[in-house]
Amino acid sequence: MIRFAGRLEEIMTAEEAPPPPGTVLGASREGRPVVGYRFGTGPEAVSLLGGCHADEPVGPRFLRRLVAYLAGLAMGDPLLARYQWWIIPHLNPDGELRNAAWQDPDAGEYDLGRYLMGAVRELPGDDIEFGFPRDPADAGARPENRAAYDWWRTCDRPFVLHASMHGTRFTAGPWFLIDRAWEGRCETLKGACRARVEELGYVLHDVERRGEKGFFRFERGFTSRPDSGLMAAHFEARGDPETASRFRPSSMETLRSFGADTLTLVPEMPLFLLPGVGETLGPPDPVSERWKERLNEWRLELSRGAAPRSITRAATAEGLVAMPVRDQMDLQWTFINTGLQQARNPGS
Repeated sequence: MIRFAGRLEEIMTAEEAPPPPGTVLGASREGRPVVGYRFGTGPEAVSLLGGCHADEPVGPRFLRRLVAYLAGLAMGDPLLARYQWWIIPHLNPDGELRNAAWQDPDAGEYDLGRYLMGAVRELPGDDIEFGFPRDPADAGARPENRAAYDWWRTCDRPFVLHASMHGTRFTAGPWFLIDRAWEGRCETLKGACRARVEELGYVLHDVERRGEKGFFRFERGFTSRPDSGLMAAHFEARGDPETASRFRPSSMETLRSFGADTLTLVPEMPLFLLPGVGETLGPPDPVSERWKERLNEWRLELSRGAAPRSITRAATAEGLVAMPVRDQMDLQWTFINTGLQQARNPGS
């Protein structure tokens, strides 16, 4: 039994705007506030982070609902008595603003044409997820990363779980990234996620990247999360040492560097579902390659003046559909909730 599974409906009905009081942890490059929230008095800390990639909006939307929900709980509630929650709903407020044109805050699903026209994200080497300080004296890290890092270092109890709330753009279905140190200790976690994906009617995404950038396949739907050293090695191998040199630790590596055996998770829920991808375990995956070509054709049409809605209609007719935000949030909570259970019972 998943202890807090029944909380999802209550979280989903919470107001999405985060309530005060939050803590201003610092400012972004352009001066916008980076805000964190802390709830609970439990002996174990839980870190949840959103927005590192600002073209992946569902994680921050879920965390804002969760913040509102936790803020309204009575002090004796088990979620607050067992854990102390450290939540940064959006670490990239500058990127959030740049993506606002297509990210309707109440969207039930996202529009492909608007996404293809308006999505913006940082280039490799300037990626907020891989921008955390190498050590307390690393003054070259981005200010957003520095703010989160300094805040986390004030925690006086072990972080048992950290989830960086990412998403994918185009996959066959949900994809779950788990700390490689926990590969042999996460059967409960995988089983619960697998079952919920099936209940919701999706297929797990599958790909074999053979360790590229740190992606080691465990089984269908489950892969290790990326690694900054292997990310840098990837760019070194491509003859781009300058980009390679700019990679710093990820949030997952940072939380584990504090000394606890933190279970680190990255939920990767797709904005758009690609039918047929993963039936051939790539790369190369011929179906995936065909979809990439089609997406590039639609981008070209948009650049020549096509209406975003016409692109969305064409994609829908060919079977490319948006994944409902509600289902993405459901699976994000399943991953976090069961991750907490797994962290208390490693190997089960």
